[in-house]
Amino acid sequence: MTYLERPALEGTVAVRAGRRLSFAEYGAARGPAVVWMHGTPGGRRQIPLEARVFAEASGVRIIGIDRPGIGTSTPHLYRDVADWTADLAVLLDTLAVDTLRLVGLSGGAPYVLAAGAAMPDRVHGIGVLGGVAPTVGPDAAPGGPIQLAVRLAPVIEATRVPLGVGLTQAIRLVRPIAGTFLDLYAAVQPAGDRRLLGRPEFKAMFVDDLLNGSRFQISAPMADLVLFTRDWGFRLDEVGVPVRWWHGDADHIVPFRHGRHVVDRLPDAALTPIDGESHLGGLGIAEEVLGTVLGLGPHRAGAARATR
Repeated sequence: MTYLERPALEGTVAVRAGRRLSFAEYGAARGPAVVWMHGTPGGRRQIPLEARVFAEASGVRIIGIDRPGIGTSTPHLYRDVADWTADLAVLLDTLAVDTLRLVGLSGGAPYVLAAGAAMPDRVHGIGVLGGVAPTVGPDAAPGGPIQLAVRLAPVIEATRVPLGVGLTQAIRLVRPIAGTFLDLYAAVQPAGDRRLLGRPEFKAMFVDDLLNGSRFQISAPMADLVLFTRDWGFRLDEVGVPVRWWHGDADHIVPFRHGRHVVDRLPDAALTPIDGESHLGGLGIAEEVLGTVLGLGPHRAGAARATR
């Protein structure tokens, strides 16, 4: 399996109400900052090797953040997704990050969009890879597998703590065979995800992230599902910063039409289909994503919408 260097810096930051968020940094300590938000499930090290190499070569600072209930981030259920941004602000202040861009994979998308709505003077641009769409309210996207979570939301919310404990125990059982477990998962995925998960550097990244993130707990996915089925606490038309969205046109988890639905409602957004790719396709073009997002500046009035 491909060897992965440890993060340049890893630790935890005290946030509100005595809680902590854990993080990992790659690249240059004082370069332009990009916060990379992991998917569901996932953790702070769910950052492709290509992105790490790009950060080193380009003098960029990539920061991965564990959501509450993964790694050493204190378990917590936010009021809504927007509530997370107050903790993000504390973490950024502690790490001396004044301005930033963000990239969100799948379940990380609501969190990076919330940051764009809450911090328009601080966030210069956002990249989304196969992002989850709202499920309730005027921005809701109809259909898709997420509707199962919507129907089960009351049960998930009522049982999320024991479900998290059970998931943690299950992951601990498969830790000795994590690589084989990932191979079995890949074998039943669509062609695009199967190809990506078959690449040694991606397999190494996912196994490393799984083993490190689940060392103490893994209740974050349950909290994510609860929050995704609630009102997010902001409207898409409040995200005034530039957003660039990549979505596999064969995505089996978040339908491509959901990506188009969200982009159509954002004030300054562009959608790029990834031909023939499924849910994880955006991870395979990390250098393109970072190069594009780093080229985004503060919101420009009247910026043109583009869809390719």
